[in-house]
Amino acid sequence: MKKPIIAPSVLAADFSNFAAGVADIRAAGAEWIHLDVMDGKFVPNLTFGPKLVQDLRPKSSGIFDVHLMIYEPDRLIPEFAKAGADYLTIHAEAAVHTHRLLVGIHKLGKKSGISIVPSTPVSFIEPLLPLADLVLVMTVDPGFGGQELIPECLDKVKRLVEIRQRLGGAFLISVDGGINETTAPLARNAGVDVMVTGSAFFDAPDKTALVARLKG
Repeated sequence: MKKPIIAPSVLAADFSNFAAGVADIRAAGAEWIHLDVMDGKFVPNLTFGPKLVQDLRPKSSGIFDVHLMIYEPDRLIPEFAKAGADYLTIHAEAAVHTHRLLVGIHKLGKKSGISIVPSTPVSFIEPLLPLADLVLVMTVDPGFGGQELIPECLDKVKRLVEIRQRLGGAFLISVDGGINETTAPLARNAGVDVMVTGSAFFDAPDKTALVARLKG
């Protein structure tokens, strides 16, 4: 079984020193940097805008995985693309014309992602899967870090694996929420390609060892 990509989320980093957080991610051997963008409307929290991505971009050669937890993402997709995002993931629940947005992300030269919250079934996004480079399954209700993984959400991962095999698709399957040493084996067994981890990573005394254990 291929080892998953580890994508620590800077949502759990020290907000007064994001550059150090990004350096820790790379030093620990994690391949991606996950950036959670929240608007205080789609989710009950606020984080940051394109400037943080722009300022961090010169600090790392890692993949910038930008997760837009915002309504009307079309307003900011071009700005985040320009700032240096590699993947731009929008929520199926936060936009009406998701097909158009996924196509637009590709036209900007970026990888497109589609995400669903725990209450949204995979069937809701199935018509969009041929356009997606990444499918992000939220395994907690988004907004705040430190929550416990909802085990039933991993059934969605298994379903996506089945659909991908049937369609001959190439999209990556990611999970975000409550990923730690205890839950990572469950996610791996479900068939994930990418695991987003927040507080488990930044609270770990030995981050390199943690990344290795998460990978399995």
